Amino acid sequence: MMAVNIERFVSEGKGNGVRALLSIKPGEVIYSCEPFAFCIAKDFLKTTCQSCFKRGESLSRCSQCKTARYCSVQCQKQAWLDHKRECKCLQRLQPRIPTDSVRLVARIIFKLLSQSKSDQEELYSIAEHQSHLDVMSEEKKEGLRHLCTTLQVYLGEENCNLSELPSGLDPISLLARVTCNCFSISDGELQDLGVGLYPSMSLLNHDCRPNCVMIFEGKRLTLRAVKVIRPCEELTISYTDVLAPSEERRSRLQEQYHFLCQCARCTAEDKDCDMLAGETTAWTSLRDALPHLEQLQSEQHWEELLKESQALLLRYADVIPDRNIYVLRLLDLAMDACISLDHYETALEYGNRALGPYKLYFSDPHPSRAVELLRVGKLQHYLGRLKEAHGSFTQAYDIMKVTHGTEHALTNEVSRKLGECQAELGEV
Repeated sequence: MMAVNIERFVSEGKGNGVRALLSIKPGEVIYSCEPFAFCIAKDFLKTTCQSCFKRGESLSRCSQCKTARYCSVQCQKQAWLDHKRECKCLQRLQPRIPTDSVRLVARIIFKLLSQSKSDQEELYSIAEHQSHLDVMSEEKKEGLRHLCTTLQVYLGEENCNLSELPSGLDPISLLARVTCNCFSISDGELQDLGVGLYPSMSLLNHDCRPNCVMIFEGKRLTLRAVKVIRPCEELTISYTDVLAPSEERRSRLQEQYHFLCQCARCTAEDKDCDMLAGETTAWTSLRDALPHLEQLQSEQHWEELLKESQALLLRYADVIPDRNIYVLRLLDLAMDACISLDHYETALEYGNRALGPYKLYFSDPHPSRAVELLRVGKLQHYLGRLKEAHGSFTQAYDIMKVTHGTEHALTNEVSRKLGECQAELGEV
């Protein structure tokens, strides 16, 4: 989609940026594009179609590399142009699979070596992306050098044309650029399934309370406004999880993107007191326990996760409120475990407790709050609480009209659920 309502400009104190040429309303599509290059995340290679990102447990796999999966013959044919050179690389390293960044950079290299001028992005080229190598710590540079060695091994005889890459785009520079400029590709429920490079969208600067959101359908990225944007106003997105206090957000942004966030939310330390409410020693202990619980979640050890989550929620019930971000994370983990174990009443209890904090931290139209409302609505519907479900689905739909648009698959799912509730309420 050509950018007719935005333009590139120099943003004071930030370098390159994007601003509006016209007034833009909440929910309006600003830009939509396919990735220059992408790859499925390592953890989802067996369950995600490498062409359309459809999820499934019984996908067909590439007969040669035994790694890429597809939901149909058509998807496999469509993916072959991007996969054919990668396929040889994957065969060479079997059964090892390189990191996401190495596989993505390899795909970028193959694309650059075969790119024609007509393929180039209209707002921003990969060559213009910042690598930040000049300000990177020696530790990070050493990490990049290790990745570069892996990349060279992965490419094997395919790397014979590296000298033909555009000036300045050597492998280590590309790895550095990818670190700062790629986007996680998520499904409708915000599960990160892969990574992609969308060069023009890398122009967008960060704000902890942005005026735009990015939504994916498959691997296609769509940028939508969530606030009224005036002519000449800069467009912003959030680079990091906003469910973190300002000091932590700033630290993450400095580490990965090499800038100190000076947005209004960070400078005012907005919501920090709420996020860290309760006894400090208690929430510190809870914060330190979360990585272990998240590991249990990733390994699908649901019984153990539920037991430990419930014990922590009970232990800290009187000293840390639900709006504390570590309790909120714990509520989400416990809810996931309950759903996986078919404990729907308890799952709904945890979901309802999380809705208040989600509203507090995501007051603007935000996909995270919409997805949480959808999850709660599904539980209410299943348990026959039709009026409550209707209310949750209505709120989710009102948000998704802005963040996802009325044509998105997830918005259509919410619309169907609303219709079911209305029909069932009419029968009561």
